[in-house]
Amino acid sequence: MELRSAQWYAGDDRNAYIHRAWMRRGVPGDAFDRPQIAIANTASDLTPCNAHLTEVAASVRNGVHEAGGIPLELPVVSLGETQVRPTAMLWRNMAAMATEEMLRANPIDGVVLLGGCDKTIPSLLMAAASVDLPAVVVPGGPMLTGTFRGVPLGCGTDVWRLSEEVRAGTLSQEAFTRSESSMIRSRGHCNTMGTASTMALVAEALGTVVPGLAGTPAADSRLLEAAHGTGRLAVEMVAADRRPSTFLTKASFANAIVALAAIGGSTNAVVHLLAIAGRLGVDLTLEDFDRIGSGVPVLVDLLPAGRFLMEDLHRAGGLLAVLGEVRDLLDPTALTVTGKPLVEHLDDAPIWDPEVIRPRREPLVEHGGIAVLRGNLAPSGAVIKPAAASPHLLRHRGRAVVFDSIEDLHARLDDPGLDVDADSVLVLRGCGPRGYPGMPEVANTPIPRKLLEQGVRDMVRVCDGRMSGTAYGTVVLHVAPEAAAGGPLALVRTGDVISLDVGARRIDVEVPDDELAARTPDQATVDGFANPRRGWERLYVDHVLQADTGADLDFLVGSSGSRVSRESH
Repeated sequence: MELRSAQWYAGDDRNAYIHRAWMRRGVPGDAFDRPQIAIANTASDLTPCNAHLTEVAASVRNGVHEAGGIPLELPVVSLGETQVRPTAMLWRNMAAMATEEMLRANPIDGVVLLGGCDKTIPSLLMAAASVDLPAVVVPGGPMLTGTFRGVPLGCGTDVWRLSEEVRAGTLSQEAFTRSESSMIRSRGHCNTMGTASTMALVAEALGTVVPGLAGTPAADSRLLEAAHGTGRLAVEMVAADRRPSTFLTKASFANAIVALAAIGGSTNAVVHLLAIAGRLGVDLTLEDFDRIGSGVPVLVDLLPAGRFLMEDLHRAGGLLAVLGEVRDLLDPTALTVTGKPLVEHLDDAPIWDPEVIRPRREPLVEHGGIAVLRGNLAPSGAVIKPAAASPHLLRHRGRAVVFDSIEDLHARLDDPGLDVDADSVLVLRGCGPRGYPGMPEVANTPIPRKLLEQGVRDMVRVCDGRMSGTAYGTVVLHVAPEAAAGGPLALVRTGDVISLDVGARRIDVEVPDDELAARTPDQATVDGFANPRRGWERLYVDHVLQADTGADLDFLVGSSGSRVSRESH
């Protein structure tokens, strides 16, 4: 098989000379006849969860060399969930587009994708799917468990919990501040079942990670060992022409949905899997998440839905042990980067700690997964994570208290005069892909202070934005169409009654259809929508799709392959 990179390096004309000469700095003469393996590295000091990936890249490099390939580190766009404003999701599609274009434009035969923080693995997989070169993911891994006052801390989840206790007056600001250095104990991404952990594990279930690797702690030397092996595998994948389109099928996504439910994973995986599927031309819909995942038991007892943390999951047997318990629900035809079916890697995957990974007969939640809601408030769908919600609120009627923007919420939420009680439904709009822009993690709105002081710790909340995978609560999110795209959420008024029935998969505002149709959005609502004048934000707002299809850009759905038709000189 002729290597793709030979289109640059083979021959004796001027262009081949240029391509070779500028890359010849110290490499042997036969280097241009070997597989050229890019290491797409999202390491950045401003993405603290990915800062260690340069060390991981060195191990990948050694593995590529050992297998006879040429490793080439390629820095790509890095999105630090905790740092970038207004939200990292605004740039997921940009990172995917930039990575895709760089992989296509360069003399590369295959790629190892290094990601960790929330949007990095999704953007890398979207890029790999669209360029369709042999590709394999190495997740950066979760941080080690930190403790504060003798108690383990779950990063993200305990930020929400402790900050609410400060607002309620049950924890001092001084103690809250002291917990900072305890929470982030080591390198790595969040150690709860947040989006980073979820996407690493789901990427393995999808078939894009060497089975058994995802969830290995970032500080564990076995991560470097596995990275070395992945470098070798990348060279093998090029020889076998094992591209994403050859093994990522509807069956792969079905297995990813089963895994998402069994681990109690983040709702953010829904928009990311939909976007990845859209790049491959796989017909994946919101209904597939409910149909395939809603009956799957939650087996992983991990924050935010349970008690333990990612270091415990790895110790207890990891994802393969979880999948072994639901093997009968997996599609046995789905392949992985190894060329073998996922299910073939489950034969020797015991559970070592049944407290952390529950046996199928003793699940944490009998029916987990993501519930997809529809109704006159969400004609194109909305989602809720029942395992993270309060059971008594899964069927609820309450009076809407509406906030037109995140600024409006911050200004009024803690006003002692706010007309709200524990039965109210908090509605936050203008936070969808177009409206914010970028669909931020603000849907799990704080509880009004006066209710916190009364002991209230959960309420029904409805939003067209997302929530952190580390968060919890009875939150209806990803409402589509969003308010800024003409969705009914823009028409809800304070005082309207909203009914939620998760069992019936309904979310409705109890307003007659003709009255709702006659309403127009308040000026305050419209004023809260994003209206950028230039740059990426302008392009994004003009072209972003809705959450129910993955919030990709309309012109990025699908793929262009790896062919480049013209020379550079």
